[in-house]
Amino acid sequence: MKEVIQRKIFDYLLKNKIYNFVGVPDSTMKYFIDQGLKRNKILIATREEEAIGIAVGMSLHFEKTGGIISKSKSNSLVFMQNAGFANSMSTITSLVQLYQIPMIFLIGWRGFQENDAPEHVKIGKIQPKLLQALSLQSMILNEEGWKKSCDWALKLKKEGKSCALIIPREFVD
Repeated sequence: MKEVIQRKIFDYLLKNKIYNFVGVPDSTMKYFIDQGLKRNKILIATREEEAIGIAVGMSLHFEKTGGIISKSKSNSLVFMQNAGFANSMSTITSLVQLYQIPMIFLIGWRGFQENDAPEHVKIGKIQPKLLQALSLQSMILNEEGWKKSCDWALKLKKEGKSCALIIPREFVD
């Protein structure tokens, strides 16, 4: 996905009240991450499960205002590559889904193309099945319809549901 589109996606999500961007870097979304770093809005984690835990904590943030404790609106997005998504399935089911904590996952789809690195091809093939196994609704981002996909994810988040936006990896590095 082109640099300008990835930067626009980040800015659009931020403008639409996604405040916490936590994850493990993936070159598939390097310009998305760079845009967040420029805005000082990205928190880098060492593992996907750690990123999910941090994002959940941020989503459950409570504020004390005038002696009243209330849950604040601190919406989170977790970014990762698809191998990390596979590693974090237990954390998603036992934390995010069990306690119904809505968040958006941004997943780089390595192995999308058959000419990708051998270690990415297998996980790339089963990526759609992994999402289905978790009953996690997803949309593939593309350069023409990215805003529609982001609006779809924001709507689900507002309805209290988690979902995934997928960035296909269109290069081999």
